[in-house]
Amino acid sequence: MSDERSATSMPAGITPPLLEVEHLRVWFPMRSGILRRRVGSAKAVDDVSFTVGRGSTTALVGESGAGKTTIGRAVVRVQRVTSGTIRFKGEVLTELVGSDLRRRRREFQMIFQDPFGSLDPRQTVGDILAEPLAIHGLASPRERSTRVRELLSLVGLDPALVSRYPREFSGGQRQRIGVARAIAVHPDLIVCDEPVSSLDVSIQAQVINLLTRLQGELGVAYLFITHDLAVVRHIADQVAVMYLGRIVEMGSVDEVYANPAHPYTVALLSAALNPRAGRRYRIVLSGEIPSIDRPHSGCSFHTRCWLGNRLGNPEICDQVEPVLQSATRGWAVACHFAGETPRHAPTRATEAAGGAA
Repeated sequence: MSDERSATSMPAGITPPLLEVEHLRVWFPMRSGILRRRVGSAKAVDDVSFTVGRGSTTALVGESGAGKTTIGRAVVRVQRVTSGTIRFKGEVLTELVGSDLRRRRREFQMIFQDPFGSLDPRQTVGDILAEPLAIHGLASPRERSTRVRELLSLVGLDPALVSRYPREFSGGQRQRIGVARAIAVHPDLIVCDEPVSSLDVSIQAQVINLLTRLQGELGVAYLFITHDLAVVRHIADQVAVMYLGRIVEMGSVDEVYANPAHPYTVALLSAALNPRAGRRYRIVLSGEIPSIDRPHSGCSFHTRCWLGNRLGNPEICDQVEPVLQSATRGWAVACHFAGETPRHAPTRATEAAGGAA
């Protein structure tokens, strides 16, 4: 679908999203035996839909193994999708191949989690930043040299360091180099895959402030992947909470933080110790986490959830899978008892029913 067709299908006065992910599934085959026959699928991402607006930030939040990074890799087309649609500026990315895909790649980039492993140790910083410019034919050799120095200044590094190698920089400086590489080709979207999780807390704040400043200056949109809700509060406009490959709650950051509707979101916020959310006690989840390679009935969170037991109706959680549905405009939740969550959340550290502490 072209940009023009997508724009005309939108109601007048409404700007279409920059990125649209619809019913995305990424299933990995499971094989067994000498002949390596396929015996099942590991559902890393299972029927996920969301959008990212132009110049805005959508955060994907959840535990390790929730499928966040797999979604990010699918968006930038380094991970094959099983089914579903990814549209970028109205064009279906999942259908692009060859030169058409290379043409689009300049417009979406990725910042990786590991600032040590994501930079080529054999290249100087200048070569690392000049490489994407050369690949996309954006500047002459002389212009690339000037652009590299501009990029270093833009991310708060001394341009005089252009001839140094990655090993000569700290972790925070390397991540700044990763940010500079991502913005070098003027992308419209950057997928940030846990960009501060491996950094010291003081350095995390610096990188988050850098990303926020660059968004204001360049108008770039972020798909921000993290497990840290405290970080999300400072950078995101919209948040999608993921659990075992699915989105269980999605809405504006202010709405989700102030009025979490899914018990898993309540637990995550309590772990973030956010005083503005009005929770004084941490909710420690226990119980078995279902495996993504074995089918399970009902809600995937029911083995760790206290809510069904408190309301005297755990059977529906065990047997019926909740559907992500709108609670209010722009806010959706997948829970049979979403409206009851805040009143029935555990409140004392001594409580153990349903895995709460």
